[in-house]
Parts: sequence; C-alpha cells; structure tokens
Amino acid sequence: MSDYDRNVAARYGSVTRSEAAIDQGLRSYMLRVYNYMTLGLAITGAAAIGIFMLSVTKDPAQAVATLRNGAMLTQFGATLFASPLQYVVMFAPLAAVLFLSFRVDRMSVSAAQGLFWVYAGLVGVSLSTIFMAYTGESIMRVFFMTAATFGALSLWGYTTKRDLSAMGTFLFMGLIGILIASLVNMFIGSSMLQWIVSVVGVVVFAGLTAYDTQRIKEMYFEGDGEVVAGRKAIMGALTLYLDFINLFVMLLQLFGNRNSN
Repeated sequence: MSDYDRNVAARYGSVTRSEAAIDQGLRSYMLRVYNYMTLGLAITGAAAIGIFMLSVTKDPAQAVATLRNGAMLTQFGATLFASPLQYVVMFAPLAAVLFLSFRVDRMSVSAAQGLFWVYAGLVGVSLSTIFMAYTGESIMRVFFMTAATFGALSLWGYTTKRDLSAMGTFLFMGLIGILIASLVNMFIGSSMLQWIVSVVGVVVFAGLTAYDTQRIKEMYFEGDGEVVAGRKAIMGALTLYLDFINLFVMLLQLFGNRNSN
C-alpha cells in the first residue's frame, strides 16, 4: 500500500486487516463507484438520444413547431420543450438530486441506487436538447475529449500523494461564482460572459474531478458497515457523475459546432 494510503488509514485509527486486504477492498470499492457512474452516464446518453429522436423530425408534414435554429419538433417534442412542461424537464433533475442528497441516509442501498438511475434518466431528457443545438459529430468529439480529461484527472486524484483538501474551498467558491454568473447571463444573454463561465467551469470541474476522487477514496478508510459503504459508493458515483456531466457541458459550449439547420 502507498505511503499516502498508510497516512489516510492512520488518520482513522489502527488497521486490523493486512495491507493486501485493504488494497483489494479499496479497489473493489472504487470499482463499484466507477461502475455506478458509468452506468449512470450510459442511462443519460440513451435517454438523451431516445428523447431527441422522438422530439425532432425532418418531415415538415409531421412538424408542429420549429425552433429558431430550424429544428422541426414533433407533437411529442413540442409538448416536452415548447410548452409549460419544459420547466418540469428543466427542474426535475434538480429536485431528484436534492431529494437523493438529503434522504440517502434514510434509504436502503437499492432505493438509493434506483433513484440515481432515475436522476440519470431525467438528466438525459434535459440534455437531449444539445442534439438540437450542436452537430452530432462535435458532441461525440467533445464527449471523448471529456472522457480522456476526466480519466486522467481522476487517476491523478486517486494516485497522488498530495493532499488536495486545500483545493476544496477555492473550487467551491468557483462553483458558486459559476452559478451566479450563469443566472445573471440568463437575463442579459452575453456571449462573452458565457465564454468566461465556460472557461472557468472547465477549470473548476477539472479540479473537482481530482479533488472528489481523492475524497471518495478517503471515505473507504472510515470503516463503515456494508449498508453505509453502499450508500457512500452511490453518492461518490453521483459526485463524479456530476463532475463529468458539467465538464462535458462546459467543453461543449467552448468547442461544440452549432447546428445551422
């Protein structure tokens, strides 16, 4: 086990298992976190593509509404994105993630896991609009760019001996700044402010990827029971999932090619 792992273990008390057993347990725990996160991303992607295909048509005879970029909506798409239901689509993921965050301690592992899948699906419904705004080729390119960046930063956060906890405060302040600036830009519609938010967002979520990975790793050494450890694995997966999704969106805003239908 690395010196860093020994220091973390010491922080939470004496270790009664062999180092080999601890290493194996840690690998299993982190693999569980990444498996949850990956399945969540797969659900989001499938939901986004499915909703997009149901919402858009190339046949003018089937179109009931047309977006400013020329995309033609089916009745399903118009109901989902051009009616008051669009606000449900917009805020349902937020409601689900807040409910999961505040209630996870009272849930069974299976219930928390199920709600995570539901949340991932709702995010997919919300993100389906990116296929209307950006070309499919640029979305795929940015996705693989995000995956490579996320993988490298998460690996660094997992293996580094440097304590990244000091980054947490600055990253949280940056996150608050992004939220405030994004809300302001909803009213003023400044392309320059949007560009600044995207650049800062990439830096913040890149840092959070490494920071959160190390924090999730440290949680393993708290020696929780199976149920608590299961809940923590789900919340760890949710944290990394959010880092990935937000990093993807910020990079897409910077490097995505807009549709010109």
